[in-house]
Amino acid sequence: MDTHALAELLFPDVTDTPEMLEEKFPLRNVPEGAVITRMAPSPTGFVHLGNLVQGLTSERMAHQSGGVLFLRVEDTDAKREVPGAVKVLIETLKHYGIQFDEGATIDGDNGLYGPYRQRSRAGIYHVYAKQLVSQGMAYPCFCTEEELSAMREKQESAKETTGYYGKYAIWRDRPMTDIQEALADGKSWVLRFRSTGSITNQFKFNDLVKGELTITENDVDHVLLKSDGIPTYHFAHAVDDHLMRTTHVVRGDEWLPTLPFHIQLFKALGFKLPKYVHIGPLMKMDGTSKRKLSKRKDPELALTFYKAEGFPVSAVYEYIMTLLNSNYEDWRRANPTAPATDFKFSPKKLNPAGNLFDYAKLTDVSKNEIARMDAQQVYTELVAWAEEFDPEFAAEITSDPAYTTAILAIGRGGKKPRKDLAVWKDAKDYMGFFYDKYLTAPVFDEKFSHDTVKLVLEKFLEKFSIADDSAVWFDKVKEITAEIGFTTDMKAYKADPDAFPGTVADVSTFIRQAVTGKTNSPDLYTVMQILGYDRTVARIKAVIQAL
Repeated sequence: MDTHALAELLFPDVTDTPEMLEEKFPLRNVPEGAVITRMAPSPTGFVHLGNLVQGLTSERMAHQSGGVLFLRVEDTDAKREVPGAVKVLIETLKHYGIQFDEGATIDGDNGLYGPYRQRSRAGIYHVYAKQLVSQGMAYPCFCTEEELSAMREKQESAKETTGYYGKYAIWRDRPMTDIQEALADGKSWVLRFRSTGSITNQFKFNDLVKGELTITENDVDHVLLKSDGIPTYHFAHAVDDHLMRTTHVVRGDEWLPTLPFHIQLFKALGFKLPKYVHIGPLMKMDGTSKRKLSKRKDPELALTFYKAEGFPVSAVYEYIMTLLNSNYEDWRRANPTAPATDFKFSPKKLNPAGNLFDYAKLTDVSKNEIARMDAQQVYTELVAWAEEFDPEFAAEITSDPAYTTAILAIGRGGKKPRKDLAVWKDAKDYMGFFYDKYLTAPVFDEKFSHDTVKLVLEKFLEKFSIADDSAVWFDKVKEITAEIGFTTDMKAYKADPDAFPGTVADVSTFIRQAVTGKTNSPDLYTVMQILGYDRTVARIKAVIQAL
């Protein structure tokens, strides 16, 4: 067959050549050893934790090497695309600190190697499709869906491998006259790759995470262009990664079965194969066994979940880094205040089998992160979260920023800062009592009579002065304790609880509940200092009146 004539017949309007595209998208001017990599998600509207794992891997590899990270939107599957998904994708990744040097943006493209949306690159793919046809390495296939379904059923009943190959590749060697006749009849067609592989052949391949792999050659004539002229992922990624000068491809290991075809395709196109970084899945414990995180079963897979819960970006980042490189935690302990970008990340330290996602550990990391922040940073991040997810609370805490910041400063700083907050969602329960709107009525322990509680509160009001320092303030609490027959000797009480009707801790709790409505709160002396004399007294009087 005259493959050059076939190429002209199938792509009469393609006048550009691969050489022209090579000139248009030259090698990048980057330092030796610089990593050029990308995130290339599909715009399905669902941005998940795996995207962040891959994104941080790509970002660290690129930026610590002086390279480039770009965003390419793989929108070749129109059926899966969700309106507005690109905006959600870009904003979510930006929220979690994935900064792209170039690529798709909400408003269009930014960079010299675009377009960065695959559906806008059809003309580019057709140049290489025409080249493959001309070289006898691709051909049109006019099989209908019904014919392909019947073929698949036949293969399954015969317990054969399914796919378009060997004797089943019925358009692989059809004469030109058959192709011309099908085109004249207006039949739709797809462009298939002419595989030269055999499943009896194997070869070695080195993945930066999995190590040396034994690969079986691909023998299937996979589709390169669909009937609408849009490429499949396989063809598009090969062309795009070459022209965008990608040096490393970071992706989930669910793509490993396609690797033989991708290697074959790069070779057929005459492209240098990038290095591959296949990341294992995120797992979770389900009872006593592990399983992959599931979009259907696990809300924590979606990145929107962490934003809504109020995990600080830095906490999610820190936790993901502990998953990516096991030595990160040791580095962090040795460098508690250093930026995470100072850590020397290595894809070779990724766990080939994937990582176990531990929500409890993420929560602990988040507590530590928030504890390290100063009050102003906590205020800023809390307000940003509340304005989006709890506007009423946001209105309260922004009505007096100095007051709110003073609340958030309680127990902050020093060698052992308080760790009351794990996520911003906890803040209302933790500090809501400072605002009259969220103050709840106290429920006192039933083993103490209301008369006893009332007596304590009345005595406290007699002695309370906002000018007292914390030592004097507590001395007065101890005085009240002695006056009502309770004990300040906690050791004696523990030794013989029945010898005393109560302790100084109980007295403190009565006062705490009257002021905050809670049995647990930050340091009560500091709470009263922030509330001020009038509000503190008014609250205690209201409780006395209600008893």
